[in-house]
This record gives sequence, C-alpha cells and structure tokens, in this order.
Amino acid sequence: MLAGAALCAGLALPAPYAAATAAGGADTVRAFYSTLLDTMRNGPQLGAQGRYARLAPAIAQNFDMPFMTRLAVGPEWATLTPGQQAQVTAAFERYVAAVYAERFHKYDGEQLKVTGEEASPAGTVILSQIVPSDGDAVHINYLMRQNGSSWQIADVYLNGTISELATHRSEFSGILKTQGINGLIQALNNKAAALAS
Repeated sequence: MLAGAALCAGLALPAPYAAATAAGGADTVRAFYSTLLDTMRNGPQLGAQGRYARLAPAIAQNFDMPFMTRLAVGPEWATLTPGQQAQVTAAFERYVAAVYAERFHKYDGEQLKVTGEEASPAGTVILSQIVPSDGDAVHINYLMRQNGSSWQIADVYLNGTISELATHRSEFSGILKTQGINGLIQALNNKAAALAS
C-alpha cells in the first residue's frame, strides 16, 4: 500500500512558483492529510465508493488538476479544444481520486507528517513522511503552486525524487499516440470506474 502511496505529479515549474510560504504550502498538505487519514480510519465501512466520495473533493481543492493535466498531456494539450481539455482534466481528476481511494483503504496506525520545506529549482517543496506502525517511513514530497491566495499541489514525489506527473506523462504519451485524446479520456474514466467500484 505505501510503496505506491504517492500519485499525481509534476515536471519542473518556473521560478515564480518558488515563493511559497511555509504556512501556505504546508497547510495545504496538512489539510489533505487530515481528510486522507479520516478516510483511512473509516475506509472499510465506507467501501471503495464512499472513500472516493470523501477524497474527490479534497483532490479538487488541494491539487491543481488543470495545471497537472496540461503537463501530463504534454505538447498535444495546445491542439485540444477547450471541451477536450475540460474532459481530460475531469477524467484525470477522477482517476487520481480513485487511486487514492484504492491505495489508502484502511488505517493500520500510519502517521502522516509534514516534516519541513525546501526550495528547489522547480519551486517550493513540502517534505512529508508516511510512517507505518511497523516499518520504514515513506518520503513523499509535494511541489506547490500558488493559485490566487491558495497553495495547491502541483506534483508528488515518491521517495523524494520520483515525479508522479512525469510518470503519467510517459504513460499518457503512449495512449495519445495510438488512441488519441478520446482514447486517453476513456482509459482514465475506465480505470477510475474500476478502482472506485
């Protein structure tokens, strides 16, 4: 469960996003962790659809899904109609929520901790750990992006370095080449439906 704990992720962001304040970015991650932990504690009673229903609003609020989707789709994003952009963003958001709901399905004494903040070439990174009750901590770092007055997650790094968004971009590229944008939208929706059922 913890080895694949992180999801969604990002490629390097321009320097203007490096100015995240500790409280802003850290508070976003803490708010997400609070919802995640509550969902885990009630996971078996909620079932897959109940966990999804609790986590989907937290994903929408705390993750910059439009930005993340644009980076994950890559250069083809510029060729999409606004309707296609909205559809693929919604499908990716459903997929991300479904993956979190599936991976964090129960509580076994884990601690979800924000441990610090550091600057990186891509922006401000909030450092965190998921500490299982009987094993080694998993380091999950969050690249933050400011949207108006709020800070949102723009990428997730498993073990501190593996960008989930870069992984998704690689996966999406293959689907886009063979099936186009409609194939990607369908694939994301199908995966989300399978995970949340």
